[in-house]
Amino acid sequence: MVSDSLREPWLRGIAFNAAAPADVLIRLLDEAAGEAGLLMCEGRDLPDTVIDAALRHPVERIRRALARNLHVDPARLAPLASDPSGLVRAYLAGGSRTWLQPRWVRPLPNDILVTFLTAQDGGEDGKVTEQDIVEELWFSRQVPLSFPRDMAGHDHPALRLYAAFQWQSLTAAQRNALLDDPDPAVREAARRGNRQLDPEAVEAELPPIGSRHAVSVLGTCALSPAVVEQCFAADEVNPLARNRHTPPDALARLARHRDAEIRRLVATRPDLGPEAAELLRQDPDGDVRMRARLQPSIRTWVEFEAVRRVVDHGFDCTCPITQPATEPSPYWYATCAVSEEPVLRRVAASWPGLPAELVGTLALDDDEAVRIQLACHHPLAPPHLLLDVFVSRPAHRPHLLTLPAFPRTGRTHLIDHPDPEVRALAAADPTLPEPPLEDPDDAVRRAAATNPALTPETLETLLSDLRTAEGAAANPSLPVPRMHALLDHCLNGAATPPTAARR
Repeated sequence: MVSDSLREPWLRGIAFNAAAPADVLIRLLDEAAGEAGLLMCEGRDLPDTVIDAALRHPVERIRRALARNLHVDPARLAPLASDPSGLVRAYLAGGSRTWLQPRWVRPLPNDILVTFLTAQDGGEDGKVTEQDIVEELWFSRQVPLSFPRDMAGHDHPALRLYAAFQWQSLTAAQRNALLDDPDPAVREAARRGNRQLDPEAVEAELPPIGSRHAVSVLGTCALSPAVVEQCFAADEVNPLARNRHTPPDALARLARHRDAEIRRLVATRPDLGPEAAELLRQDPDGDVRMRARLQPSIRTWVEFEAVRRVVDHGFDCTCPITQPATEPSPYWYATCAVSEEPVLRRVAASWPGLPAELVGTLALDDDEAVRIQLACHHPLAPPHLLLDVFVSRPAHRPHLLTLPAFPRTGRTHLIDHPDPEVRALAAADPTLPEPPLEDPDDAVRRAAATNPALTPETLETLLSDLRTAEGAAANPSLPVPRMHALLDHCLNGAATPPTAARR
């Protein structure tokens, strides 16, 4: 009988074998599959029958793992929002673990969010409360920024209350409706929200300047002239530079501030006066001058946010990508795409809706950051560009590998690359004549063992070698009967069919 040391590699490999049919994957839901079954439920796309089996699985750990799966349509996971186990609910609310989180943050559907926000308990097991689950939800980034507006007119008062707490994201009509809401708690929340836009009320309730709460107020609320003067006197002007309600005369003063960081913060604001904008275009700091050059192209706060998402981050930024509540117009993005300013072209490249002809132009842009933005954000980015960025920018590799357009062939020229992660990518290319099964790097050997061009005889040899067993079990050319035979051994202790001797 083959050594039990091969059991875990076989199970992990089959769990992530792209060609494994549903009946094979369902067997991995057996508790005897251990960690491999949990990793499968959490870490890959699954056929509908496997999803159904996991949704109703009696073992809580299986349902918990499925709740974190970002490859499955979240609408299919809706039953888990009211699962008997509060931990399962909390896992769905919390999203994927950090090290598995792709850059694109998947928003949960409104019906799941409504279930969480209107729940009366935290599950039958009593391990968490409904408030614990909601806190997981807020930190997960799975609530779309448009959700408060969607809920402002909802029948359930708890959801209108939530909308009232996001006061400045609402329309004027929605605010007026909430101020007259039939529910007293909603009316009170709306009244307090409305005070954020009343400079005298903000002044009357202002916490001591310098406190954490004061920073939040100064950065978001409408401010009276007296409060603005207090900020300048205390040199607490960073929040003013970020506050959309800061008056024009204060912005003019901030444009002359001794701290270049303050001048950077105001340089692209759409409400910056022409004299202050011209002054910043002559600023001694190069980054300030660059931002000030962009300012004439920014006329709305929506455009400002689109620029800020790009200009504040470097080439290797891997921050989560979320869907904004509103987007600039397609015409504005198209204008940015042909701008002489590289940063504006980077902004255009970050918009997934950019037309194909402009995508083709930006894929050849002289500015590397433009090409990186396009590769990471646009579904029509050409495969050769995705591969180029994978090779040149290691920080983006995990994200690029999740993209549907990432090339699965055409990588053989990289087989001798000095970076083993690049060689591993090339080793799995099915057009490679001889996968490097003896490469000195473990990851390259595992990748080579997944190459579907390998013969059945070679696969059998690799299955019996600890160094390559996991890759061989994940090989899509592995016959389905062989997958079942391996599972018989791993799950039931049955003898496996004859194999080549271990090396």
